[in-house]
Amino acid sequence: MALISVNLPWLAQVTEEIIDPTRRIIDPHHHFFVASHEFPHYELADLRADTAGHRVQKTVYLQCWEGHLEDGPEHLRPVGETRWVDSIAAEARKTPDAVQIGAMIGTCDLRLGRAVREVLDAHRAASPLFRGIRQIAAWDADPNLFSMPDLTGPDLYRDASFREGFAVLSEMGLVFDAYQYHTQLPYLAELARAFPQTTFVLNHLATPLAVGPYAGRTEVIYTDWRRGVAEVAACPNVVMKLGGLMMPWTGFGFELRATPPTSDELVAAQGRHYHEAIALFGASRCMFESNFPVDKTGVSYDVLWNAFKKIAARYTEAEQDAMFYGTAARVYHVQ
Repeated sequence: MALISVNLPWLAQVTEEIIDPTRRIIDPHHHFFVASHEFPHYELADLRADTAGHRVQKTVYLQCWEGHLEDGPEHLRPVGETRWVDSIAAEARKTPDAVQIGAMIGTCDLRLGRAVREVLDAHRAASPLFRGIRQIAAWDADPNLFSMPDLTGPDLYRDASFREGFAVLSEMGLVFDAYQYHTQLPYLAELARAFPQTTFVLNHLATPLAVGPYAGRTEVIYTDWRRGVAEVAACPNVVMKLGGLMMPWTGFGFELRATPPTSDELVAAQGRHYHEAIALFGASRCMFESNFPVDKTGVSYDVLWNAFKKIAARYTEAEQDAMFYGTAARVYHVQ
């Protein structure tokens, strides 16, 4: 994967007054990066600075291969990330009037089959904030697009060993955060139908690809994306994260401009994806997400959440509260 960078002076060219500053928010998707050479450095102080404008009360940390143990059994090393995030959450609690880490999603390899219970038990023991796992399934045949290095095709969700491990996750009542491309949505729908008692959280508006072999096919891709999202939305156990469209492989290209986008420009360019997802899932199964600092490569936190609030303005107050707070609180058991 190519190096992703954040240009703070570039982002500072566009500032906006905070819209609806008293609205309560749970940001259900962010990362911390310390050791990574691929992603921008991002620690608790950075999160606090970004969330200072909008009324973000709690967040949910999503796995990003940070903090893994450097020794011991290979399959247990991801538990180090859960311990690491728990220590950051403890540090955050020392300043109770600032943003708090309300939950976290770790990772493991479900292809361990029934043996994955040992890993999931260890995650649970490592932190009371642990809610489930994300095992990324993103894969594309084009070598210029990011694919998980341990995958050889698009159908991880059909793998027999993966499903055996998934059954353990399901039995334990854990959440599964799903990240794959829009081209892989039929596999996710199959998995969600096979495990109807498990809560699935579809990340990043299902990541419609629009670069490489998908470039220049905007309407075809949108139609394919909508078809896949509709199939997944028909599964009542799946909820949608509204965000992540600033990643470069979605092709909007804001990160390549001389100046960053305004919230109005984001709404104009991306609004239909949000409204279509909300129409298909319903507000009670949707949650706005920042995906910071990855999406910080193309937009500031204040501008991004202003765009979300402008998108949400057409919905009722109850629907807005669900998408900004209630859905995330319910799904991730954030107190």
